[in-house]
Amino acid sequence: MPLRELVPGSVRTAAVVFDLGGVLIDWNPRHLYRSLFDGDDDAMELFLTTVTTPEWNLEQDRGRPFAAAIEELVERHPHHEAMIRAYWGRWREMIKGPIDETVAVLADLRDRGIPLYALTNWSAETFALARHQFEFLGWFDGIVVSGEERIAKPDAAIFNLLIERYRLAPDRTVYTDDSMANIEQARRLGLDAIHFSGARELREDLRARDLVD
Repeated sequence: MPLRELVPGSVRTAAVVFDLGGVLIDWNPRHLYRSLFDGDDDAMELFLTTVTTPEWNLEQDRGRPFAAAIEELVERHPHHEAMIRAYWGRWREMIKGPIDETVAVLADLRDRGIPLYALTNWSAETFALARHQFEFLGWFDGIVVSGEERIAKPDAAIFNLLIERYRLAPDRTVYTDDSMANIEQARRLGLDAIHFSGARELREDLRARDLVD
């Protein structure tokens, strides 16, 4: 259906782009490791911040194979071998499920005929496991996965790849992400970026743009 003007004289939004993890999908290594550490949150946090660090995981999001990543980490931290191998072997347990309230927002946008895209930092190997787990991933007109492209946010190159591949006009594209670094990069590139802090707030921001009721 035709999109309505945001305000008189303004450009119309031509597309909405979603981050996935933390916005539509509840992925968190703590869902797995809290049980492996028997509820010892201090020990779990020490492991996640000094062994399987966000920086280490980001390399998989940039395309490094998990097999190589695990072996490299086991060599450096042999006393944590079992815990490190669980990161890949029990990866599915890091996904709690969909974030239903945000999926409802996505559904409303879909029902209004607004083109939808996703831009995600995600390993190509693990995204292949998750792709068929969530029906709503089929609602997108296109998905850019960092691990497949070997470029990760907040690198401007992956935003430009999204824009060029799907012929998006940045000033007519709404983008939402829970990472402020990614939001700041998106804004530098001219996208209408909304920092995701919850589904209710996102709905309010989209309502202000006349994109949902």
